[in-house]
Amino acid sequence: MTETCCCPPQQTSWDKTCPIDGTKGKRVQTITLKSLLIPSALETLNSDTNYYFCTATDCPVVYFNEEGQIFSTKQGKELVFQKDKGLDVPVCYCFGWSRDRIQREIIQTSKSSAEANIRSHIKAGRCGCEVNNPQGSCCLGNIRAIVRQLSKNIPT
Repeated sequence: MTETCCCPPQQTSWDKTCPIDGTKGKRVQTITLKSLLIPSALETLNSDTNYYFCTATDCPVVYFNEEGQIFSTKQGKELVFQKDKGLDVPVCYCFGWSRDRIQREIIQTSKSSAEANIRSHIKAGRCGCEVNNPQGSCCLGNIRAIVRQLSKNIPT
């Protein structure tokens, strides 16, 4: 299943590695960093280089570039889904789906409407993943993974 989202198609590059833990990074658009870094971090952004998102859950680095510059979780405006396992952390940054919201819905109804809800907003052209989501891309893969995980943990 392909993600149909508002994010423009981009060449995903996984050949650069995080200078802290060696995890291969996913290239993100500069607009993502411009939207989500705190002002003091934004002042050091080099817009002439490519930046990458570090997906490692136990690494404090969110973004890094080819020159070794890093931006940590402390330099972002948002909690980062991949870096913070808290229930209040957004899974969908555009439409307010957190782990807690998904979990509460699964407990109450034995299912989640999160993916269908988000897809309806995507279809209506309302998402803004590249400026709202720290990973700079669509959240639907994360939504599906969390729904599966939380569904397994709910007693029936």
